[in-house]
Amino acid sequence: MDRVIEKKKGLQKKHIPYIAGGLCLIGIVCWLAFGDHSSKLRVDKKGLLIATVESNPFNDYIRLNGQVQPGSVIQISALESGIIDEKFIEEGATVKKGDIILRLKNPNLSLAILDSEAQLAEKQNFLRNTQVTMEQERLNLRQEMLAVRLDVSRKKRAYEQNEALYKEKLIAKENYLQSKEDYDYARNRMQLIEDRQRQDSIYRSVQVEQMEESLMNMRLNLAMVRERIENLNIRAPYDGQLGMLDAEIGQSLNSGQQIGQINILSDYKIEAMIDEHYIDRVVTGQTGTFERQNTHFDLKVTKIYPEVRNGQFRTDMHFVTEKPENIRTGQTYYINLQLGEPSPGILIPRGAFYQSTGGKWIFVVNKEGTEAERRNIRIGRQNPQSYEILDGLEPGEKVIVSDYEQFGKNQKLILK
Repeated sequence: MDRVIEKKKGLQKKHIPYIAGGLCLIGIVCWLAFGDHSSKLRVDKKGLLIATVESNPFNDYIRLNGQVQPGSVIQISALESGIIDEKFIEEGATVKKGDIILRLKNPNLSLAILDSEAQLAEKQNFLRNTQVTMEQERLNLRQEMLAVRLDVSRKKRAYEQNEALYKEKLIAKENYLQSKEDYDYARNRMQLIEDRQRQDSIYRSVQVEQMEESLMNMRLNLAMVRERIENLNIRAPYDGQLGMLDAEIGQSLNSGQQIGQINILSDYKIEAMIDEHYIDRVVTGQTGTFERQNTHFDLKVTKIYPEVRNGQFRTDMHFVTEKPENIRTGQTYYINLQLGEPSPGILIPRGAFYQSTGGKWIFVVNKEGTEAERRNIRIGRQNPQSYEILDGLEPGEKVIVSDYEQFGKNQKLILK
């Protein structure tokens, strides 16, 4: 007869693998739910630049490179085309108004003068010949007038005599009528000559006036051409310093071509290029300062140029009071331009981290200084020393402001 085997109760050896597998599964679930999954990187703390977040007034200014320029500049251009024949003054020399800087030569201009002189001489000879001819005609006309007046006088006398004789019936009527007709013809002929003389006088005066006007225009033209010869001497238009002279002997210049400038050294200005990011914040009247030989000098923005080139716009600044000693055109000064009044803010120092993050996040160090964790922030204004923090950081916290290139995409840093 078979015997019933009773099942053993309690933990048995075959159950151990199942229990171990369950515990591992529970551990994995807990790790996934509550564990730290952020990527980590161990870095040497000594190679990092760590700064403290501070609550201080934010000084709203920007740092500019300004270059000294003369207060005003007069451009020098060639009035006539030609080839540089002589060079009398070098760039950088001090000049007086009227000093000859360059002398050009232009053979075509010399030929033009000779041609104008020949035309003027021809016109003068023609006018003189015309005047002689007119004078001869005038004299002939006067002589003819004298003759006709004499003829009229004689025929009048003959007519009056014949009229008296005819009334006495001493001459025939035909003789009387012929003398009357001769007298009337002579009077009409004299009137015709007088009209002709009057018309010729008007015509001669108009013709002479036109010719004299033409002659005067030719003289003016010749004078202007001779002035063009004088324009081959390029002179200094004002007292000052000759600058940017681009001219060498043998060089060909076109009319109107700029060849240099006169720097008026009675005053100086500072020319600065500013990033277009600040174009709406820079206005005339703002002040700037720079230091030279332990002395501060004050400037004021006097002109803002509207054009933006290569992402920058140009401004002019003038000295408010004194100028540095031995100031020279072309010198460079580092200027702090004040954009606004200081205001309270949360600040961190400028650092290389900005190039990697764009100011959108930063690594914040814990209180123990053992770890640093990535945190999103929002940066507002900035100056050459500080960034203004609008959100994400509190005063007293420490942040890494050095370069982040070595950190890659890690979310947390373990500081050794």
